[in-house]
Amino acid sequence: MTSSVPVTMSATLAADQELERRRQAGERVLFLASGEIGLPVLGMLRERLAEAADRNAYGPVTGSAELRSAAAGYWSRRGLDTDPDDVVCGPGSKPLLFALLLAVGGTDVVVPAPSWVSYGAQARLAGARPLPVPIRPGEGGVPDPDALREAVVSARAAGRDPRCVVVTVPDNPTGTVASPETVRRLAAVARDLDLVVISDEIYCDLVFDPERPAVSPAVFAPERTVVTTGLTKNLALGGWRIGVARLPSGLLGGGLRERLVGVASQVWSSTAAPVQAAAASALREPPEVVAHMAAARRLHEKVVREVAGSFTATGVRLAPVRATCYLYPDFEPLGEGLSRVHGIGGGDGLAALFTDRYGVGVLSGTAFGEPGGSWRIRVATSRLYGDTDAERWAALSAPDPLSLPWIRASLDRVSEVLADLTAAFGGRP
Repeated sequence: MTSSVPVTMSATLAADQELERRRQAGERVLFLASGEIGLPVLGMLRERLAEAADRNAYGPVTGSAELRSAAAGYWSRRGLDTDPDDVVCGPGSKPLLFALLLAVGGTDVVVPAPSWVSYGAQARLAGARPLPVPIRPGEGGVPDPDALREAVVSARAAGRDPRCVVVTVPDNPTGTVASPETVRRLAAVARDLDLVVISDEIYCDLVFDPERPAVSPAVFAPERTVVTTGLTKNLALGGWRIGVARLPSGLLGGGLRERLVGVASQVWSSTAAPVQAAAASALREPPEVVAHMAAARRLHEKVVREVAGSFTATGVRLAPVRATCYLYPDFEPLGEGLSRVHGIGGGDGLAALFTDRYGVGVLSGTAFGEPGGSWRIRVATSRLYGDTDAERWAALSAPDPLSLPWIRASLDRVSEVLADLTAAFGGRP
């Protein structure tokens, strides 16, 4: 028997657990580490879930016909014509992504640098190794196409076998969106090098400007692109655990689907049937769902841009946020002062200082693949909307959510912490 795979607990979940422990102990804390969306459940979806509570049979491994048809319609409305037979359902997009890595195989998995904390960990769990490739400035989630070509060619020359590249459109951790031209070039490289593209598009409904939507690699390389999504981000249903994958049609997609379904049949058998029923209602996008997602998108944009302004006012570098609730500030311009005053030397020390001194949970860029000396941290604003459903509904409907007392208090706390962090060495307040 081989030794166990050295994979640690997800950095986002570990940070949340630590902050919750401190909150329970009576400490003042601010949750800016995890990407959980703190919004209430839409009433019609709650009702649909309850109505389907008596569905207790396993059901098809790939998901119910109702769900797969609804998912096909969801993607078709976004310009990706989809056959329901090419849709596979799973208990969250995270298990689906892992199962896809197992189904694709190979010795290496290309991931963007930086990238979501679980891509590299899942590659190692699948018996492969992550092959990080840097992004283009301001275009997170997609490896630079020229660097991708070079990395894959070099790996294969060394006897390795990279078979897929994972992308995030839009991106976590940076909150940015790769340009259509970069996505087109990535798809061309994937075709030239016979790579499968796994496109994690769980944030695609959280792009702020509807005139500039994220463009999927499946537009340019439909025969080799798998698209995954779920309801965790656009509808804040992370606890319901539902995800769907769109497999390419054709020979490559057919073989991949067969292997993916085989993995699913041995690991999760089927996704909870009541949740599938509620997800089908959501993916059909009736007016209530569309309005709810639009309200959530407006709220995310207002809050994350307000927090972004607090960070940029200190002099840190920060790419403009175009989607999601994430910021990825680079404190390198303040590094000398932070080292001298606080005795820290990079993002790890900075994240620890935010947590230990101020009770503000953030994640170091090293969790996303940055080198040890990087001064980047990841900030998530999605837990600032309130502690109760009443507060969260008020945040969704408020013309000016920034003026709500509980949101304003959190925003002011961010400003206070940044001011105190930089005051001793003349950082801009």
